[in-house]
Amino acid sequence: MNATELMEYRRATIPVFNDNTMKLGVFGSNCSNGCTITHAETTYEATYEHTLAIAQQADRLGFELLVPVGRWRGFGGSTDFNGTSIVTYTRAAALAARTEHIMLFSTSHAPTIHPIVAAKQGATIDHISNGRWGLNIVCGWFTPEMEMFGATQMDHAERYRYAGEWIQVIKRMWTEQGFDHHGEFFQVKDGYLLPKPVQQPYPTLINAGFSPAGKDFAAREVDFNFMAVDTLENGKAITTEIKQLARQYQRQIGIMTYGLVVCCDTEKEAHQKYRYIVEKGDWEAARTILGLLGIESESFSEQHRTEFAERFIAGWGGYPLVGTPEQVVDELCKLSRIGLEGIILSWLDYNEEMRYFGEKVLPLMRQAGLRQ
Repeated sequence: MNATELMEYRRATIPVFNDNTMKLGVFGSNCSNGCTITHAETTYEATYEHTLAIAQQADRLGFELLVPVGRWRGFGGSTDFNGTSIVTYTRAAALAARTEHIMLFSTSHAPTIHPIVAAKQGATIDHISNGRWGLNIVCGWFTPEMEMFGATQMDHAERYRYAGEWIQVIKRMWTEQGFDHHGEFFQVKDGYLLPKPVQQPYPTLINAGFSPAGKDFAAREVDFNFMAVDTLENGKAITTEIKQLARQYQRQIGIMTYGLVVCCDTEKEAHQKYRYIVEKGDWEAARTILGLLGIESESFSEQHRTEFAERFIAGWGGYPLVGTPEQVVDELCKLSRIGLEGIILSWLDYNEEMRYFGEKVLPLMRQAGLRQ
């Protein structure tokens, strides 16, 4: 099918390509602490039963996607942030059988799984879900995780070369039969996979590429890139840059972001709750993450390092949606106006706060034209 036919097919059959101006997802509901590095009180827990309840509630609310964190070990500190996690391929298969409409993504570290195995598992889950599975490609930046697999951590450029070849093998497994591949990292003889995925030409692909190599990878290979938005101005510039990059490859790409929702009846109550999350924060784990990302260095002032740490404690560095339902929707409108097509959300207490979001925020999003 040509590009126009593909766009129409996807819009009609795949939730994340629907006509909603602002797609909604749930982020991080498979790991301990979710996306808040804190001891703040919550009923959330990283169990299958709890993550199933979250997925089913998101499904009922009409959310388009569920994106897990790919994690093999925690970040230490007093919370051992994300130290308990439900593996994302198995989780997607289980949730596929218990949901009806929402897309279920697996977050996969390319160096931890052979592309043929990833392709086969993904095709199978796509059948279980009747075309609702997607793949979130991660290159593997957390060195202790990669070392746990006996692998030597590749440098940044090599990680993206590896991921590029990895996903090319997967795409060929999904679309071809009986092919040979001779590359820098993989050798495939007579590649064979049946059944092929339900989605055509293959399942939906996403990535979070921030660096020049990451943005180029996203522009070449995936359908949606997820980026952190620190300011609306920077967000607009990066959105424009990545879409222009994709056009150079004769492709179209959607851009989404992620954020923590702290929404209450009054602005004062919402900001008090946000400060409570930060004040109960596990600063040791947060600073460990910032160090791994190169942020906890002397290149940044102490004030900036503290601001970064707070942003990670309250939402993994995502965009803060803090305030009344009206204020949250106003921020979502601003994100839409800079070219973003969706946002995956986290909460301190997913199940409880998602109910409030559904009752108070979703109707206002529809009034604002963000949702149908």
